Amino acid sequence: MSTPNPALSVLDLVPVRAGQTSAQAVAASLALVVRADALGFRRYWFAEHHNMPAVASTTPPVLAAAAAARTSRIRLGSGGVMLPNHSPLVVAEQFAALEALAPGRIDLGLGRAPGSDPVITQLLRQSGTTSDVERFPDHVRDIVSLVSPDGASVRFTSGGTYDVHATPAAATVPEVWLLGSSDYSAQLAASIGLPYVFANHFSGQGLGRALDLYRSAYQPSEAHPEPRTFLTANVLAAPTDDEAEARALPNLRMTARLRTNRPLIPLETVEQSLAGAADFEGLGDSFMDSARANWFVGTPDAVATGLREFAATHGVDEIMISPIAGSYDGEPMDAAPGRVQTLELLAAELAAAA
Repeated sequence: MSTPNPALSVLDLVPVRAGQTSAQAVAASLALVVRADALGFRRYWFAEHHNMPAVASTTPPVLAAAAAARTSRIRLGSGGVMLPNHSPLVVAEQFAALEALAPGRIDLGLGRAPGSDPVITQLLRQSGTTSDVERFPDHVRDIVSLVSPDGASVRFTSGGTYDVHATPAAATVPEVWLLGSSDYSAQLAASIGLPYVFANHFSGQGLGRALDLYRSAYQPSEAHPEPRTFLTANVLAAPTDDEAEARALPNLRMTARLRTNRPLIPLETVEQSLAGAADFEGLGDSFMDSARANWFVGTPDAVATGLREFAATHGVDEIMISPIAGSYDGEPMDAAPGRVQTLELLAAELAAAA
């Protein structure tokens, strides 16, 4: 009996490569979400990162709104909103508005990491109470209530209540997911009865334990009577192994920069990465080798086989891919041919094997 195909979704950091403007990077990602919609991908999430030269996904709700205007069926959302950076009511209002723009198509993924360095974190949290990470569970519950048709109630210590709604007359609500790369969010999602995603594309360490904790401790909720999760993975498909490995180099070298605390730069092109091959000898090479071992890179048949086995091993029916294909020097600045190619090749391969 053959291993079933998982549904595919996309996680987008809106990468910015050398010589590319933010406007061009966003245009490339919006073209990618249009292609994902046409190819039948299940959902498309934008990440939240700040003050990084190679990443333009600072505001997931803004990008999701632009994507909603260009698509018709794919689910859209955040992977995720870093909740300690924001007021829960503001987040709830943003995603309630998105749900009004694209009813039945909005996901609200929530995380508790800062998404940047300590300086930027302080700038993001100048409003005060949003910086209280210890209140993260309460803020998650608040958002779930605020986006619901019934809204939430503020109770005054002196007595009485005050009703609060993220939108005046919700008919449908965004689906809330908890995201994390440690046991904490797995246990919290289980206790609240929310869907959960482990950030496997980011870490890869502790995936099995986090899923076991989530599933074994899950407390059913009205909206989600059963535990629900999927996997994330860094993925790159190309017609040949040589092209796949070459297009993987820019992101592998960015990983080495992050791990060795080197100054961050826009994502290199393939040619720039090949020219700088000697930059990361020793520890940097070790970090690249370690990252590459957890990525799915190669021809479409090999990558599809790996994704099917990955999904079957962990008992999920969906994989959210972060398409990590770098660009060659001559490719258009307002497009991402390698990332489009990854989606197209995998969609065709899985359809052929269905």
